[in-house]
Amino acid sequence: SQCASCHGVNLEGQPNWRNFKEDGTLPAPPHDENGHTWHHDTGVLFDYTKLGGQLALKAAGVTDYNSGMPAFNEILTDDEIWGILAFIRSTWPLRIQEAHAKRH
Repeated sequence: SQCASCHGVNLEGQPNWRNFKEDGTLPAPPHDENGHTWHHDTGVLFDYTKLGGQLALKAAGVTDYNSGMPAFNEILTDDEIWGILAFIRSTWPLRIQEAHAKRH
């Protein structure tokens, strides 16, 4: 329920997810194979979810991007975050799962 409120019940993301909003953030991207989630290492996705986009990006040295992703560290446990990421990966076609696995 935490993720679906922005990323969609079917992981479809928000409309126009590639177009910046007035506040400089992007709408929530899809987490299905049409999005870019699978392009990122699972550890990065964990940090992004736990810490929120801004802190995760700052920790990675990215300072020129404004993320709208909130932190879930006070809402979800680490195990719940790992479980959510495992669920998302399980919905990808095998070719996408394999491509993601090579990014580790």
